[in-house]
Amino acid sequence: MDQNRLILVLGDQLSPGLASLRGADRATDRILMAEVAEEATYVRHHKKKIAFLFAAMRHFAAELQTDGWTVTYRTLDDPDNAGSLAGEVERAIAADRPNRIVVTEPGEWRLRHEMNSWSDRFGLPVDILDDDRFLASRQDFADWAAGRKQLRMEYFYRDMRRRTGLLMDGDAPEGGKWNFDAENRKPAKADLFMPSPHRVKPDETTAAVLDLVKQRFDSHFGDLEPFWFGVTAVDAEKALDHFVEAALSSFGDYQDAMLQGERFLYHSVLSMYLNAGLLDPLAICRRVEAAYRDGHAPLNAAEGFIRQIIGWREYVRGIYWLKMPAYGSENALSAKRALPDFYWTGETDMACLKAAITQTKEEAYAHHIQRLMVTGNFAMLAGIDPHEVHEWYLAVYADAYEWVEMPNTLGMSQFADGGLLASKPYAASGNYISKMSDYCGNCAYDVKQKTGEGSCPFNALYWDFLVRNEDVLRGNPRLGQVYRTWDKMDAGKRAEYRKSAAATLERL
Repeated sequence: MDQNRLILVLGDQLSPGLASLRGADRATDRILMAEVAEEATYVRHHKKKIAFLFAAMRHFAAELQTDGWTVTYRTLDDPDNAGSLAGEVERAIAADRPNRIVVTEPGEWRLRHEMNSWSDRFGLPVDILDDDRFLASRQDFADWAAGRKQLRMEYFYRDMRRRTGLLMDGDAPEGGKWNFDAENRKPAKADLFMPSPHRVKPDETTAAVLDLVKQRFDSHFGDLEPFWFGVTAVDAEKALDHFVEAALSSFGDYQDAMLQGERFLYHSVLSMYLNAGLLDPLAICRRVEAAYRDGHAPLNAAEGFIRQIIGWREYVRGIYWLKMPAYGSENALSAKRALPDFYWTGETDMACLKAAITQTKEEAYAHHIQRLMVTGNFAMLAGIDPHEVHEWYLAVYADAYEWVEMPNTLGMSQFADGGLLASKPYAASGNYISKMSDYCGNCAYDVKQKTGEGSCPFNALYWDFLVRNEDVLRGNPRLGQVYRTWDKMDAGKRAEYRKSAAATLERL
C-alpha cells in the first residue's frame, strides 16, 4: 500500500464517504483543503455562495480532524496562499514530500483538464478517482447514450427508477405512470400557508468567513447578509427534515408557481447542500419515497421531487461529461446580444424579472421556473449571447456548478445546443407568466396588450424570436402549429409584433 499520500478534497466534495477518503490511511496520509482566489473569481460568484462554500469547507475540515485525519487547511487570508489549487498542491508537496497525489474527480471540465497535467508538473503519480456519489457514472451514461438518436431525459429517468427501485411497484411505476408532471402546474394563491426554509444562525466559524468575504469580495454580485444557510451535514439533514415535514406534501402541486413576496413556496432549497456533498442523493430520495409510502405526501409530489434528482440532476451531468468541451461553445441560434445590465441590478420595470433578479441578488436562490421561464425565457427571446447567460447563472446561484448549470442553461433554457437536451425551446409569451404567477398585476406593462407602448415585452418578443430563428426552428415538429398561426396572422398584426419587439430590443 502506498504511504504518505496527499489527498486533495475540493470545496464541493464535503462527503466523508468520498472515494479518495475511503482508500486512505489516517496514520500516513494527509488531506489538503484550500480556499483559493482562482476558484472564487473565475466567474464573479455571489458573495453568499463564496461564504457558504468557505464556511462549509472549514466545518468539514474540522470534522475530519476530529475523526482522526491530518488536515492541512489553507484559508484565503493566509499570507502565503498561492491563489490556485495547483499552487497549493505544489506548496503541500514541498512541505510534506508525499509520494502520490489522490483526488476525487472534480465536477468541472476545466479542473479535470488541468489535473491531467499534474503528474508531469509535479513529478508524482496522480490518481483521479471516479466520483461515485452520483447514481450514474460517466461510463453508465455513455453506455445509455450509445446508439440513441435522441438523448431524452424521460427515458433515462425511467431506467434510473428501475435501477434504484424508487417508486416502483414490481416492474411497473408506482401509480401506473412514470411522470405526474401534468398534476404539478397549479398556480398558487397568496392565502396558502407558505413554510419558510430551515434557517441556521451563523456560528463563530461562519461569522469569520462572512467578515473575510466582506473584505475580499465586496465588489461581487449579491447581498451577503442576512446569511442563513446551513454549513454542515447536520444542518443539511435538518433542512431535509423540515422540507419533508412542512413542504413536501404541496411541493408537487405548486412547484411551477410564482408569487410576489413568496420566494420559496414549497421548494426544498436543498440543492446547494446536495451539490456541495452535504447530502446524499439516494438517501434524500429514499426519505421522500418513505414519506409517500407512509401517507405523508401524495405521489405527484414524491415523484416530481425524485425526478429532479435521479432524473434531471443525473441526466445533465451525463450530458455535460459526454459532450464537453465542445458543448461549452454551442450557439445554435447564433444569439449575440449582450446581457442587459438589469440582470445584475434588478432595475427593470418588468415585474417578473425584477422579482426574480432581486430575489437572486438577495438570496443566491430562485426556483427552477423563475430561472427557466422568467430570466431564461427573456434572455432567449431577446437573443442574448448564451455564454453570457451561462456565466451569469454560474455566478449568481449558490447551487451552481458548471456540470449542472451549463446543460440546464445552454440546453434547456437557451436552446443553444439545437435540441440535444430539450425537444423544443422553452419559449413563452407573457400569458404563461400571468397564468403561473401574480407578477403581472403590479407590472408597469399590460400582459393582455400584445403590441405597442405599454404592452408586455414578452408578447412581441415571443413572435419575433420565432421569426428571427425560423431557419432553425420551423422544422421542429413541436412548433408546427405555432408557425401555422403566424402564417395565418394578418400582415399588419405581424408587422406590429416585429415593430414592438424591435423597440424593446433597442431599449436593451
